[in-house]
Amino acid sequence: MSGTSAALKPPADAVRPVRHPGAPAPGELLGAHYGQCFGCGGEQPHGLHLEARAGEGVGITAEFTVKPAHQGAPGLAHGGVLASALDETLGALNWLLRTIAVTGRLETDFVRPVPVGTTLHLAAEVTAVAGRKIYSTATGRIGGPDGPVAVRADALFIEVKVDRFVDFTAHGRQEEIQAAMDDPDQVRRARAFEVNP
Repeated sequence: MSGTSAALKPPADAVRPVRHPGAPAPGELLGAHYGQCFGCGGEQPHGLHLEARAGEGVGITAEFTVKPAHQGAPGLAHGGVLASALDETLGALNWLLRTIAVTGRLETDFVRPVPVGTTLHLAAEVTAVAGRKIYSTATGRIGGPDGPVAVRADALFIEVKVDRFVDFTAHGRQEEIQAAMDDPDQVRRARAFEVNP
Protein backbone atom coordinates (compact mmCIF):
# COMPACT_ATOMS: atom_id res chain seq x y z
CA MET A 1 0.00 0.00 0.00
CA SER A 2 1.47 3.36 -0.93
CA GLY A 3 1.73 6.08 1.64
CA THR A 4 1.42 3.83 4.68
CA SER A 5 2.15 5.84 7.81
CA ALA A 6 5.09 5.07 10.07
CA ALA A 7 2.63 3.76 12.70
CA LEU A 8 1.81 0.83 10.40
CA LYS A 9 5.40 -0.17 9.65
CA PRO A 10 6.54 -3.00 11.93
CA PRO A 11 9.60 -2.22 14.05
CA ALA A 12 12.93 -3.89 13.33
CA ASP A 13 12.42 -6.39 16.17
CA ALA A 14 9.02 -7.58 14.89
CA VAL A 15 8.68 -11.31 14.26
CA ARG A 16 6.90 -13.32 11.59
CA PRO A 17 3.40 -14.35 12.69
CA VAL A 18 2.84 -17.95 13.71
CA ARG A 19 -0.48 -19.67 13.13
CA HIS A 20 -1.80 -21.10 16.40
CA PRO A 21 -1.90 -24.94 16.35
CA GLY A 22 -5.56 -24.77 17.41
CA ALA A 23 -6.54 -22.36 14.62
CA PRO A 24 -9.20 -23.43 12.13
CA ALA A 25 -7.88 -25.50 9.22
CA PRO A 26 -7.34 -23.88 5.81
CA GLY A 27 -10.67 -23.63 3.99
CA GLU A 28 -12.72 -23.81 7.20
CA LEU A 29 -15.52 -21.25 7.51
CA LEU A 30 -14.83 -19.05 10.54
CA GLY A 31 -18.47 -18.13 11.16
CA ALA A 32 -19.74 -15.08 12.98
CA HIS A 33 -17.97 -14.17 16.17
CA TYR A 34 -21.12 -12.44 17.44
CA GLY A 35 -24.64 -12.55 15.96
CA GLN A 36 -25.18 -8.79 16.29
CA CYS A 37 -21.87 -7.81 14.65
CA PHE A 38 -22.45 -5.46 11.71
CA GLY A 39 -19.63 -7.13 9.79
CA CYS A 40 -20.24 -10.86 10.18
CA GLY A 41 -23.36 -11.30 12.31
CA GLY A 42 -26.36 -13.02 10.79
CA GLU A 43 -28.78 -11.18 13.10
CA GLN A 44 -28.11 -7.76 11.51
CA PRO A 45 -30.64 -7.18 8.71
CA HIS A 46 -28.50 -4.50 7.02
CA GLY A 47 -25.12 -5.90 8.04
CA LEU A 48 -22.45 -7.12 5.68
CA HIS A 49 -22.97 -10.81 6.48
CA LEU A 50 -19.31 -11.21 5.61
CA GLU A 51 -18.17 -14.83 5.39
CA ALA A 52 -14.52 -15.52 6.16
CA ARG A 53 -12.52 -18.72 5.65
CA ALA A 54 -9.17 -19.67 7.10
CA GLY A 55 -6.42 -19.58 4.51
CA GLU A 56 -2.86 -20.82 4.47
CA GLY A 57 -0.38 -19.47 7.00
CA VAL A 58 -1.86 -16.56 8.91
CA GLY A 59 -4.23 -15.48 6.17
CA ILE A 60 -7.94 -15.56 5.42
CA THR A 61 -10.29 -14.95 2.53
CA ALA A 62 -13.74 -13.41 2.83
CA GLU A 63 -16.65 -12.25 0.70
CA PHE A 64 -19.61 -9.97 0.97
CA THR A 65 -22.11 -8.73 -1.56
CA VAL A 66 -22.90 -5.01 -1.66
CA LYS A 67 -26.62 -4.50 -1.03
CA PRO A 68 -28.73 -1.37 -1.71
CA ALA A 69 -28.56 -0.57 2.05
CA HIS A 70 -24.76 -0.25 1.70
CA GLN A 71 -24.88 2.65 -0.82
CA GLY A 72 -23.10 5.96 -0.58
CA ALA A 73 -23.38 7.53 -4.02
CA PRO A 74 -26.28 6.19 -6.08
CA GLY A 75 -25.53 2.62 -7.09
CA LEU A 76 -22.13 2.49 -5.37
CA ALA A 77 -20.92 1.11 -2.06
CA HIS A 78 -20.34 3.66 0.70
CA GLY A 79 -16.63 4.05 1.50
CA GLY A 80 -17.31 3.54 5.21
CA VAL A 81 -18.99 0.21 4.45
CA LEU A 82 -15.96 -0.88 2.43
CA ALA A 83 -13.67 0.18 5.30
CA SER A 84 -15.89 -1.85 7.65
CA ALA A 85 -15.51 -4.91 5.42
CA LEU A 86 -11.73 -4.52 5.46
CA ASP A 87 -11.69 -4.01 9.24
CA GLU A 88 -13.89 -7.08 9.78
CA THR A 89 -11.66 -9.20 7.56
CA LEU A 90 -8.49 -7.96 9.24
CA GLY A 91 -10.00 -8.51 12.69
CA ALA A 92 -10.85 -12.12 11.83
CA LEU A 93 -7.14 -12.79 11.29
CA ASN A 94 -6.63 -12.65 15.04
CA TRP A 95 -8.62 -15.86 15.37
CA LEU A 96 -5.79 -17.65 13.54
CA LEU A 97 -3.42 -16.38 16.24
CA ARG A 98 -6.01 -17.31 18.90
CA THR A 99 -5.74 -13.89 20.47
CA ILE A 100 -8.21 -11.11 21.23
CA ALA A 101 -7.18 -7.84 19.61
CA VAL A 102 -8.79 -4.50 18.79
CA THR A 103 -8.22 -2.19 15.86
CA GLY A 104 -5.63 0.42 16.80
CA ARG A 105 -5.23 1.97 13.36
CA LEU A 106 -6.68 1.33 9.92
CA GLU A 107 -5.52 3.04 6.74
CA THR A 108 -7.58 2.47 3.63
CA ASP A 109 -7.02 3.20 -0.06
CA PHE A 110 -10.09 3.36 -2.30
CA VAL A 111 -8.84 2.38 -5.75
CA ARG A 112 -12.06 2.00 -7.80
CA PRO A 113 -15.83 2.20 -7.23
CA VAL A 114 -17.69 -0.90 -6.06
CA PRO A 115 -21.20 -1.09 -7.56
CA VAL A 116 -24.26 -2.35 -5.68
CA GLY A 117 -24.71 -6.06 -6.42
CA THR A 118 -20.95 -6.65 -6.59
CA THR A 119 -19.37 -9.38 -4.51
CA LEU A 120 -16.20 -8.05 -2.91
CA HIS A 121 -13.50 -10.74 -2.62
CA LEU A 122 -11.22 -9.99 0.33
CA ALA A 123 -7.86 -11.48 1.25
CA ALA A 124 -5.92 -10.58 4.38
CA GLU A 125 -2.79 -11.70 6.18
CA VAL A 126 -0.85 -10.90 9.32
CA THR A 127 2.55 -9.58 8.28
CA ALA A 128 4.33 -9.13 11.63
CA VAL A 129 3.94 -9.25 15.41
CA ALA A 130 5.79 -7.07 17.92
CA GLY A 131 4.76 -7.65 21.53
CA ARG A 132 1.03 -6.83 21.74
CA LYS A 133 1.04 -5.20 18.27
CA ILE A 134 -0.23 -7.18 15.28
CA TYR A 135 0.42 -5.77 11.79
CA SER A 136 -1.75 -6.88 8.88
CA THR A 137 -2.80 -6.05 5.34
CA ALA A 138 -5.87 -6.71 3.17
CA THR A 139 -7.17 -6.22 -0.36
CA GLY A 140 -10.67 -6.26 -1.77
CA ARG A 141 -11.15 -7.26 -5.40
CA ILE A 142 -14.13 -7.16 -7.72
CA GLY A 143 -14.98 -9.66 -10.44
CA GLY A 144 -13.38 -12.57 -8.58
CA PRO A 145 -10.50 -13.37 -6.21
CA ASP A 146 -8.00 -12.43 -8.93
CA GLY A 147 -9.95 -9.43 -10.24
CA PRO A 148 -8.87 -5.81 -10.07
CA VAL A 149 -8.19 -4.31 -6.64
CA ALA A 150 -10.97 -1.97 -5.52
CA VAL A 151 -9.89 -1.32 -1.92
CA ARG A 152 -6.93 -2.13 0.27
CA ALA A 153 -5.88 -1.47 3.83
CA ASP A 154 -3.07 -1.80 6.30
CA ALA A 155 -3.88 -2.16 9.99
CA LEU A 156 -2.43 -2.30 13.45
CA PHE A 157 -4.29 -4.40 16.02
CA ILE A 158 -3.51 -4.36 19.72
CA GLU A 159 -3.84 -7.53 21.80
CA VAL A 160 -6.13 -7.11 24.82
CA LYS A 161 -7.37 -9.37 27.58
CA VAL A 162 -11.07 -10.25 27.76
CA ASP A 163 -11.19 -8.68 31.26
CA ARG A 164 -10.86 -5.27 29.57
CA PHE A 165 -14.33 -5.71 28.08
CA VAL A 166 -15.83 -6.92 31.33
CA ASP A 167 -14.23 -4.34 33.62
CA PHE A 168 -15.03 -1.38 31.40
CA THR A 169 -18.75 -1.84 30.81
CA ALA A 170 -18.94 1.68 29.38
CA HIS A 171 -17.54 0.10 26.19
CA GLY A 172 -20.65 -2.03 25.70
CA ARG A 173 -24.07 -2.81 27.07
CA GLN A 174 -23.68 -4.66 30.36
CA GLU A 175 -26.37 -7.27 29.61
CA GLU A 176 -24.81 -8.21 26.26
CA ILE A 177 -21.31 -8.41 27.72
CA GLN A 178 -22.59 -10.59 30.56
CA ALA A 179 -24.53 -12.86 28.18
CA ALA A 180 -21.35 -13.41 26.14
CA MET A 181 -19.32 -14.08 29.30
CA ASP A 182 -21.92 -16.59 30.55
CA ASP A 183 -21.82 -18.64 27.33
CA PRO A 184 -20.70 -22.17 28.34
CA ASP A 185 -18.94 -22.62 24.99
CA GLN A 186 -15.40 -21.39 25.67
CA VAL A 187 -14.62 -20.81 21.99
CA ARG A 188 -17.76 -18.73 21.35
CA ARG A 189 -17.10 -16.80 24.57
CA ALA A 190 -13.57 -15.89 23.43
CA ARG A 191 -14.62 -15.07 19.85
CA ALA A 192 -17.38 -12.70 21.00
CA PHE A 193 -14.69 -10.22 22.01
CA GLU A 194 -12.30 -10.56 19.09
CA VAL A 195 -12.95 -7.22 17.37
CA ASN A 196 -12.90 -3.53 18.15
CA PRO A 197 -15.37 -2.66 20.96
